[in-house]
Amino acid sequence: MKDVFCDDVVARGRRTIVRRKRLTDVGDEYRWRSDAELAHFDASRPVQSPYANYERNWSFDFRFTDMPQRSFAIENADGIHIGNVMYYNLDQARGEAEIGISIGERQYWENGYGSDALAALTRVLFATSEIRRLYLHTLDWNVRAQRAFRRAGFRDSGTSWRDGHTFLMMELWRDQVLARVPVTA
Repeated sequence: MKDVFCDDVVARGRRTIVRRKRLTDVGDEYRWRSDAELAHFDASRPVQSPYANYERNWSFDFRFTDMPQRSFAIENADGIHIGNVMYYNLDQARGEAEIGISIGERQYWENGYGSDALAALTRVLFATSEIRRLYLHTLDWNVRAQRAFRRAGFRDSGTSWRDGHTFLMMELWRDQVLARVPVTA
C-alpha cells in the first residue's frame, strides 16, 4: 500500500482512500471530463476546450474557491487516482448537501470502489459537520450507480426532471450512518 500523508487523507474505506485534491490531479480530471461516455453518465457534455484552458481554469478554482474543501480524489490501495467524490449545494440552514461521485478509470467500475469511497466520506461528513442529510440525483437508467449508492446506504426518495432527463433522487441521513459504523479517517 502506498504511503499517504496523513494530512492529505480525508477518509479511509476498506478499498479506497479519499484525499484532498492536488494540482497534479488536473490531467486525470481533464481526461475524465473530456470522455463522452463519462459525460453521458453525468447527463452533461464532455469538455471540449483545449487542455491549457482547462488547466488554467481548474487551477484557479483549486487555489481561489472552496473546491479543495468539498471536492476530493479517490485512490485505490496502491495510491492510483481512480475518481472523485464531492459535495455541493450546501444548505447550512437545512443541514443538507448534495453529493456526487465518479469513477473515471473504467477498470475500477463494478468492483465496489465507488460505494466504498462514498460510504467513507459520508461517515466523516456526518461526524465532523452540521450536515444531517446528504442527497443525490442519478439518471433513472443508471442501475449500476443506483446499486453502488444503495450499498453505501442511500435510499430512494423520489424523482426529478432536468434538461430532458429523469433522475432518481436518493438520500442518506446522519442518524442512519452514525448508528452503524464508527468513523475512521
